[in-house]
Amino acid sequence: MRFSALSHLSCPRCQRQLDADQVTNVCDCGSPLLVEYDLPAIRAGADRDDVGRRAPSLWRYHELLPVRSPEQVVSFGEGMTPLVPMPAFGREVGVPRLLMKDEGLIPTGTFKARGAAVGVSRARELGVKKIAMPTNGNAGSAWATYAARAGMRSFIAMPLSAPEICRRECLVVGAELALVDGLIGDAGALVRATLAEREGYLDVSTLREPYRIEGKKTMGLEIAEQLGWRTPDVILYPTGGGVGLIGIWKALRELVELGWIEGPLPRLVAVQAQGCAPIVAAYESGATESEPWPDAHTVAFGITVPKALGDFLILQAVYDTGGCSVAVSDADLLAEQRRVAELEGAFVCPEGAAAFAAVRQLRGSGWIGADEEVVVLNTGTGLKYPSTVPLPT
Repeated sequence: MRFSALSHLSCPRCQRQLDADQVTNVCDCGSPLLVEYDLPAIRAGADRDDVGRRAPSLWRYHELLPVRSPEQVVSFGEGMTPLVPMPAFGREVGVPRLLMKDEGLIPTGTFKARGAAVGVSRARELGVKKIAMPTNGNAGSAWATYAARAGMRSFIAMPLSAPEICRRECLVVGAELALVDGLIGDAGALVRATLAEREGYLDVSTLREPYRIEGKKTMGLEIAEQLGWRTPDVILYPTGGGVGLIGIWKALRELVELGWIEGPLPRLVAVQAQGCAPIVAAYESGATESEPWPDAHTVAFGITVPKALGDFLILQAVYDTGGCSVAVSDADLLAEQRRVAELEGAFVCPEGAAAFAAVRQLRGSGWIGADEEVVVLNTGTGLKYPSTVPLPT
């Protein structure tokens, strides 16, 4: 069996197919591109028992990842984060079968390392030497870190209000860092203006290259494997750009097609903050795309995305699985961050805390049942957000 069963790229909007071995951003129609695999070849040449005998990193799923040569893999051993029972918090909110997929234990402290590992590895395989991206913080520090390990140069633009630790992470690995007085969209505008004046950079903004999704989808692959090749009833994911939610949805559909799991898929929940909830507004109106959110603001900085490029894919994932999208207040998510820590000893990031707040909200409304198995994605360690815990004066 080949290391990767990569076949081609496809456009989910206009159904165009593209050569995966050409450096590519979005489709001509403006849509993000998705990576396709020769799934019949995987079925014929590998099975899920083979996967279980491999090293415990995300690269154990290499047939379902886009890097053709193992020599091109750029890695710190990322992946296989624990699926942790949360019995005390679960009892309090009435969801005793509550689990947390804890991405705070991954390199650079957040799930962004998954997308960076696969995205940088594939970029290197395609001959890319320099990358550029806007970021709310954690993606920039992850991509800068993996770019340094790959011997690439990186240009990272982020808002002034991004977490300070992320700026320091970029600087220490030698990235060129630019700060913007604004939101991630303003950082994106700076990246585009800068690349118009420079040559040789690949724009690796969220969903503007197709391989970040492939790294993020390994969260879904791992959840299925860690549960004994089955799926939970509900998965809650803090949603800004939504790459992880799209990736989990993609991963589970691929596993069903391979025959490694059986349907139906878990109900996927896109969790947002009340101060930036474009996906929630679209879901509540039954729309298939979102409108830009005005005056976006939330302490959960990583999900401050007023308009996601892949919003139509996020909403499709929610609709297709019978899921939903909910918004929580900053006060509630900060309270839940502290409560999770008090009850479970887990210092989760504010984005992850938003998902825990959503569990309480959805159980209270009856949308989540008392007997259901529920997985919350904690997308990073709370240690990267020290300001969310005020010190006594």
